Amino acid sequence: MANLFQRHKKFILHFAFWSVYASLFFYTISYARKGEPDWGRVFGDLTFHTIGLMAIAYLNYFVFLPRLLRYQNTGRYLLTFLPVFAFLSYLFLKGKQAVLAYYLGPDDWMYSSRFGVNVLMSVFFAVVCVGLLKFVEDYFELEARRKELENQQLTSELQFLRAQVNPHFLFNTLNNLYYLAVNNSSRTPEVIAKLSGMMRYMIYESNHEKVPLEREIEYIENYLSLERLRLEETVPITFEVDGKTSGVRIAPLILITFLENAFKHGVSSSATAPWITVHLQVERNELQYRVANGKLAEDSKVLKNKSGIGLQNVKRRLELSYPDHHYLRISDMDERYEVILKLDLS
Repeated sequence: MANLFQRHKKFILHFAFWSVYASLFFYTISYARKGEPDWGRVFGDLTFHTIGLMAIAYLNYFVFLPRLLRYQNTGRYLLTFLPVFAFLSYLFLKGKQAVLAYYLGPDDWMYSSRFGVNVLMSVFFAVVCVGLLKFVEDYFELEARRKELENQQLTSELQFLRAQVNPHFLFNTLNNLYYLAVNNSSRTPEVIAKLSGMMRYMIYESNHEKVPLEREIEYIENYLSLERLRLEETVPITFEVDGKTSGVRIAPLILITFLENAFKHGVSSSATAPWITVHLQVERNELQYRVANGKLAEDSKVLKNKSGIGLQNVKRRLELSYPDHHYLRISDMDERYEVILKLDLS
């Protein structure tokens, strides 16, 4: 229904105005008077009256008002339109008198000054109301263009932010692959195959506004597999998924940033007992994602003064993709770093 109104809003607005006006005029010249209406006169007067007013009003709508809006010169508009308005109003008055005289015969009332003022006010009312519709339509169009431009800007910003994910991930993964190749690991071909699948997902599938959550989970699992191979299973890494994930859609490549951050700051050669836990839960229309990792106490001060581009990126993407529908808490403690993200999927 909303799309129908958007596509035909001009026609609907004008049709509604003339329907209401014609209905009121019809009531005024028929049932508002005493006695049984003369239906021939009623429909003759209604037809001429409506068509005549529409002709004058839309001459102003299509010819004179666009000039006013283009040149922003009210004086010029009045000087050009008022003579036309007066001449057409006079013709309309004479036409009304001829129509009524045909049905009622000569009558002093239709030649009185009161009748002339009523006709003039009818023309003025129609011209003003249709002119106001022009301004309302222009306002709607300006709002539509503003929203379209805003959406284009947001879309461009989202595409830019997504593009920043690719080199960041590729840099980390190539480092992992280099480590395995230097150590002549037999799992190097497996890593290349997993990396190929992940890059295929990033290039071809993650360009959509929303992707299946199951594909994101598969992406995370492949990433964790690569990290486990690099670390030779020496670091406890836990990944748990609870709830129904099928049929759920999510903005792509949101979750991986927090996981990359956990490996960056939670796994290092100086850490005596590194660990990482990841928990993803879907309940009703809410997704909760929790990533926690251990870190050395002396690293806390460094991390508190350093804001990675990855976290800035994902925070902005959350603002654009889930405005007022997400909750993010980052806890930076002495020996523990934890991120809790909640997304409203409704």
